[in-house]
Amino acid sequence: MKFVKTIGAFLVVGAIATSCEKKVESTDMTDATTATVDSTAMDSTAAVDAQNIVEVASSNPDFSTLVTAVKAAGLVETLSGAGPFTVFAPTNAAFDKLPTGTVDGLLKPENLDKLKSVLTYHVVSGKFDAAAVIDAINKNNGKYTVTTVQGEKIDLSLTGDKVMLTDAKGGTATVVMADVPASNGVIHAIDTVVMPK
Repeated sequence: MKFVKTIGAFLVVGAIATSCEKKVESTDMTDATTATVDSTAMDSTAAVDAQNIVEVASSNPDFSTLVTAVKAAGLVETLSGAGPFTVFAPTNAAFDKLPTGTVDGLLKPENLDKLKSVLTYHVVSGKFDAAAVIDAINKNNGKYTVTTVQGEKIDLSLTGDKVMLTDAKGGTATVVMADVPASNGVIHAIDTVVMPK
């Protein structure tokens, strides 16, 4: 339950998407019906559903780095908004993979714009569950490109039954938990921070 709520923390980042007029391009993922993804069992009770992305993330210590970043970027209010948003949320372990000093550097006031750019790069406008994502990948010859709230693109693909993200720099991340519900969207936890150009 805590991990599920933690993932919500990154969804807070998705709130940044209030200026998010950019929607997923090409295939409409809302028509997806069947697909499987390697996801951990989640508590999708009404109590969890009633919490917004910020609340879900803030309640889980596994997303403390993300929550700290969202607060520093001034995105809490935005990510608590109506949405909906799909957030590919890095866990604390994902942030720990970054070179030493990267997170501390991003949290400095003078790097606010860069921090917002990184956080919003993990957010897509609209609510897309795992089934919709996988269906879109399959309908597009194994690769589906989405436009993030930040404005740049991320390629989604499958390796076995796992959804993979490839960022603008060629880095990759794996979805380690899918379909964590929030009142204003959905969170998919990832094991690596993806980076825009």
